[in-house]
Amino acid sequence: MARSHLTLAALATSALPGLDVAQARAHSQRAHGLFDSALIIDRDGRELIIRVPRSQAAETEQSADLVALRALTVGNRSRLPFDVPEFVGQAPAGPTRAILYELLPGDSFETDALTGHVGVSGSIGRAIAAIHGLPTAFIADAGLAQQTALDCRTSTIALIDRAAETGYLPAALLRRWEQATDDDSLWQFAPTVVHGSLSDESFLIVDDAVSGILGWSALAVGDPARDLNWLLAARGEAAETAVASYLSARQGGDPCLTQRALLYAELELARWLLHGSDTRNQEIVDDAVAMLDGLVETVHSNTMESLSTDTGPVLDVDDVETLLDATPHSSLGRDGGSSPHGSALLTDSFDRSEFASLSLRSENSDGDSEGDSGSESGDFAGSSDSDGASENGASENGSHQRDLSDPFAELDGEGDPNATVAYSFEDIEELTARSTEAQASTRSSSE
Repeated sequence: MARSHLTLAALATSALPGLDVAQARAHSQRAHGLFDSALIIDRDGRELIIRVPRSQAAETEQSADLVALRALTVGNRSRLPFDVPEFVGQAPAGPTRAILYELLPGDSFETDALTGHVGVSGSIGRAIAAIHGLPTAFIADAGLAQQTALDCRTSTIALIDRAAETGYLPAALLRRWEQATDDDSLWQFAPTVVHGSLSDESFLIVDDAVSGILGWSALAVGDPARDLNWLLAARGEAAETAVASYLSARQGGDPCLTQRALLYAELELARWLLHGSDTRNQEIVDDAVAMLDGLVETVHSNTMESLSTDTGPVLDVDDVETLLDATPHSSLGRDGGSSPHGSALLTDSFDRSEFASLSLRSENSDGDSEGDSGSESGDFAGSSDSDGASENGASENGSHQRDLSDPFAELDGEGDPNATVAYSFEDIEELTARSTEAQASTRSSSE
């Protein structure tokens, strides 16, 4: 049964001896049915909040919040551009306890309203950056949680696996999230102090700026991206301003921050699914499934950014040499047959307009004899057959043959100096062999 505001006022006088209560009324902000809460005003106009948990989960949250507030000493609070709740007193309340706090000034707004104003959004970004800039040592001193980058990655994988075990997680999202957790570069970051449970309800606003932040029960050292995920789900026009202000204040250093934040934002749906599954609430499960299906449609429509930065494996020198050794000397064309250009090694450094004119000249010469081309395959590369080449080595199509005894000799004659030079794989092998012999000869002479 919920406690009345009068009962809570009586508890407040027990928590703070000498308190002279003038007014008391119910206070529902951040309660969510988890707490009995009341606003207390004394004779001097001092405003206080008293809260009593209504469940074991709420009591655990309140206890963690109290530990965090005690860890945020005067020195740490002086580094923050906003106020933090201050513990005033406590009193037993049946099997639990009532906690009395100073009331912080400010108004609360929904996410879209917060991120719809440039000034407010910028202030939010700077406030989060200030939290992440706190020294991490006091977290360990207070016995609060500390996660490494590997811990963050491991816990994320465990969450995804649990969601997959429910049987409700779409395969497309499972692949998307697994690709993100498999991407090593995504998880290379320096953990910071994090609030851990930021949402629109965490912020109090006065004069278009953050005046206070509430709900510190998840204070820890961890992934800074966790404090940004709620911003990426916002629809306010200035949501990007908050992220930009944060990045400016933090001066970069974490190129994959927003991608991890997006991953955490998507995983909130998995958490909601697991909550419904754990509590056997089919209504919540159905709601989570509907939102997951909507996310799949968004991903498939290419309106959702990629979570992974993976561009394929990075090969070392040995891997590259192995690939080159395994490369066949003749390749197949698109139709599965022999390439129309034989084994010529062509570059892509051509003017496309010239390429078009070459194609037109080729079409106009269809009536000519095959001997005029000097090659049955029609390669752009010059042929060793002298029937199709001029004395200076230029073929009719503008390609040139090089003398392999001096492969880097300058082209002379009237040939086009910008023409593409092409070698066959056999030519490349011969040049490589000569280069290897020359290097061996140089080493032996130096020895």
